[in-house]
Amino acid sequence: MKKEEKSLAKLLLLTVMGLFMTISVTKATPSTIIWIPSVDFQGFKSWHLGIDNYVRMQKVSGVRGAGIFDLGLTTGILPFKNVQAEVGVDYLSMGDNIYDDHPIYFNAKIGMPEGAMFENSPAIAIGAYNFGLKTNLTNYNIIYGMIGKTLPVVGRLSVGYYTGHKKLLVDEVGAKANSGIIASWDRTMTEISDKLWFAVDYQSGRNYLGALNAGFSWSFSKNVSVIFAYDIYNNKKAFYNSVNTNANTFTAQLDINI
Repeated sequence: MKKEEKSLAKLLLLTVMGLFMTISVTKATPSTIIWIPSVDFQGFKSWHLGIDNYVRMQKVSGVRGAGIFDLGLTTGILPFKNVQAEVGVDYLSMGDNIYDDHPIYFNAKIGMPEGAMFENSPAIAIGAYNFGLKTNLTNYNIIYGMIGKTLPVVGRLSVGYYTGHKKLLVDEVGAKANSGIIASWDRTMTEISDKLWFAVDYQSGRNYLGALNAGFSWSFSKNVSVIFAYDIYNNKKAFYNSVNTNANTFTAQLDINI
């Protein structure tokens, strides 16, 4: 890796960590698998528009609850091959005016792709998401780190750890549930079509973000694809807004690269 890339990587990492410590964040997303962040990055000066809808597919205690809508824009900010970074902003609707009066969230990520450090090295990503603007309501401040490696035939495996605001990421009784494991498997099904992609991801924890998600994507063109997936939440009694608990959802996600 070039000296200037290393220096810039350190500077950006310090900047991101500074944001972690000074910004006092529901699902404002960087480049993701289905639900959790991925080790992928938007290319330099490229833009990604994501339109994600989550529809409640069952009831909890007789209540189906509101769905979730996420409109996100992410862009790559580094021109280097071995050190990459992206930043993004999301408009997020939770179906509850208390939260929806403050719908803007931010995310950032920096890392290195597979093979950047040495031959066959894993991809690395360090980032933050769900940085909302309303203190003690939408500032979930989720920080994560993860590594990912593509294996022959198997596909890509990724694993990491996340932590967030201990007073906002809680279980159904308000107890702290602000950290856990994130993990995923994803693979392009080249045996069938280069346009077909399958994935499973998981976020542990009894907060409202904890979930097991499985689905597939179809690329209609080089720049347009759609993900269809089902989301099974770890704690269906956890509140994701001020009135609704976490019934399982079906998600459809439109991804457009510009």
